[in-house]
Amino acid sequence: MHRIQLSIAILIVTAPSAAFAQDTTARAPAADAVGQLVTRLDLERYKATIKGLTQFGDRRQGTARNRAAVDWIEQQLRLYGCSEVSRLSYDYQVPAPRDSGGRPPARDTTRGAGGSRYRGIRARTGVNNDSLRQPDAALRKLNAEASTSGARQEVYCTKVGATHPEEMYIIGAHMDGIGWGEAANDDGSGTAIVMELARILSSADVKSERSIRFALWNNEETGLNGARAYVAQREALQGKEDPAGSGRYPEPKWLGMIQHDMMLFDHGMPRADGTLSPDQRPEADVNIEFQSSSKFAEGAQRLAWAFQQANEKYATDYPASVGAHMTNTDSGPFQDLVAAISLRENERGAQIGAGWDPNWHQPTDRYTLYSDKDFRLGLNAAQTTLAAVAQLVGATIK
Repeated sequence: MHRIQLSIAILIVTAPSAAFAQDTTARAPAADAVGQLVTRLDLERYKATIKGLTQFGDRRQGTARNRAAVDWIEQQLRLYGCSEVSRLSYDYQVPAPRDSGGRPPARDTTRGAGGSRYRGIRARTGVNNDSLRQPDAALRKLNAEASTSGARQEVYCTKVGATHPEEMYIIGAHMDGIGWGEAANDDGSGTAIVMELARILSSADVKSERSIRFALWNNEETGLNGARAYVAQREALQGKEDPAGSGRYPEPKWLGMIQHDMMLFDHGMPRADGTLSPDQRPEADVNIEFQSSSKFAEGAQRLAWAFQQANEKYATDYPASVGAHMTNTDSGPFQDLVAAISLRENERGAQIGAGWDPNWHQPTDRYTLYSDKDFRLGLNAAQTTLAAVAQLVGATIK
């Protein structure tokens, strides 16, 4: 994806929407408070959360392992003290099976996922549905149950704003995966970021002026169905006090939506033979994307640059780059309703779609495959989001 330069971005941005303008003029917290919050992120804790998610295998939606993972996520959020832990329920009907194993066809995100012009070597990508490609017998057994149609659930919780509980930012990631691996990167890495931010911002000594919702979507791999269900059920509830006079807002007004999807693997372009370097590339970075064709493109672009600036000031190891094409991720259902951005390891439309991550939807997406440098890239994305959101919601330490 072509990366827009800051000078160009400033020229094409016009006045933001009233809601976003109001939000960005909110009182910013003291810089030392933001820095203190960022230091509460820890590499080993981040890794441990990803490791905890991998105990449920690939967490394919519509299976017992997926439901067990939802239960575990809820339990962790409650232990962190995140308030108003809730579940959103919806129905999903599995399409008729097409493969030899009788499993539903996975959403094919490998072709037509571009949208920005790509130049360079491409490697073949696809979704693995062959159980025999997983050499670990125990993991193969864990992942054996196929999806069935019916009820689905996803978990979210809320940090209630002290001054403006009626307004909020949504921080999201999808907890389901496919491919007969452990879905460690796609999207254990993003789920762990959301959970770690919920842990830190839910601490008793942290106060925020505005609310923050931490959402762990389900059914991303089938077409963003969990995020779509959330929008369908809760968009109309925004900003409504319930019960009247209570000061409670079950669905505060959305000020922005921030998605995290695949955060670990930035090893560069495929070689001429289609292989990739086993090592992280020296120029690895955090990609922040918005959709320039969305109805809220101006606000989304401002939000993206706010995150880039937070990265510049508070991230310890890796820079961030901003791109104008966002696709095939759970921020999509929100992008015409609110400023929405996505953080990830590579450019989604061009680079990942061109095979820059050989573990994408594969049996090799396992915790043990990634190095501390890979995990640290994900941690820097967490630092970026924590710093940016802390400033946007006016977070302070008591």
